[in-house]
Amino acid sequence: MASPVLPEPNGTRHYSSVVQMQLWVDGIPIPIAQMGLDFVILREPAALPPCEATVVFRIDQKEERWLVRLPNGVAGSKMVVMAPC
Repeated sequence: MASPVLPEPNGTRHYSSVVQMQLWVDGIPIPIAQMGLDFVILREPAALPPCEATVVFRIDQKEERWLVRLPNGVAGSKMVVMAPC
């Protein structure tokens, strides 16, 4: 998928990156709406037990992954507290 290039009225073109964030738990990707240093906010509420997970962060074609712990799990909410593994 190509990233959109947005033209300005003066002819200058600005590049807009494609950003994707997911929390992978047991092979299932869960879309992330917002991310901080020690938390994520999911796009939709989820219920997860305390477990290990992988955060996948993509900007255009560059991908970063890191392992995290969900020490409190998630009880039907969007807010997820994370800790480093």
